[in-house]
Amino acid sequence: MAMLITVAAVWYLHRPYIPEGATWEDVVEEATTGGYQLITTQELYERYKEESSDILVVDTRQQWEYRSAHIKGAENFPMEPSWWARWRKAGKLEDFLGPDKQRDIVFY
Repeated sequence: MAMLITVAAVWYLHRPYIPEGATWEDVVEEATTGGYQLITTQELYERYKEESSDILVVDTRQQWEYRSAHIKGAENFPMEPSWWARWRKAGKLEDFLGPDKQRDIVFY
């Protein structure tokens, strides 16, 4: 019985997270609440192609996906599907992003 409970608990904590469908209004609300600025892909392209641009582009896909293709200059920081894995990596993300709090960061 203890083994069954342990297996069930491990499965529950590591099950894949399937997000509910988000609308554009949900995205705008979350960005506003978090203090984030939303830009269009055209605005991103214009800023990205500037030589003096200090944008950090972060590819959040798994390493094998990043290796297969990514935006030139993008850094890879895989975002894990479970909340537990994301919580464990919170400090690593802070180190990855660095101390500059004014830097523009784009996640994809």
